[in-house]
Amino acid sequence: MSFQAYLDNIEEKTGLTPRQFIELAHEKGYDDPSVKAGVIVDWLKADYDLGRGHAMALVHVIKKGPQIDAKHVDSGGTHSDPSDMLWLDGKATKPE
Repeated sequence: MSFQAYLDNIEEKTGLTPRQFIELAHEKGYDDPSVKAGVIVDWLKADYDLGRGHAMALVHVIKKGPQIDAKHVDSGGTHSDPSDMLWLDGKATKPE
């Protein structure tokens, strides 16, 4: 599953876009560099019933923003994405 597909699936499951999760995490202070990924994963599991893989996709965008490593772009691998920039504003507004 591509990185973007993880984010799209999270939106389907929760009704929240990745951008909305970033805002919620910011309100909780989870975007602070000192906050460990496990704290965010635990929050996402408890409040949204997200599994570790989906939660870690959100951890990435909360902590590092929408850019992913270029090695994942058109790599043909399991997590291959067509771009190094993830769309955070919801599936309905995603340019094709």
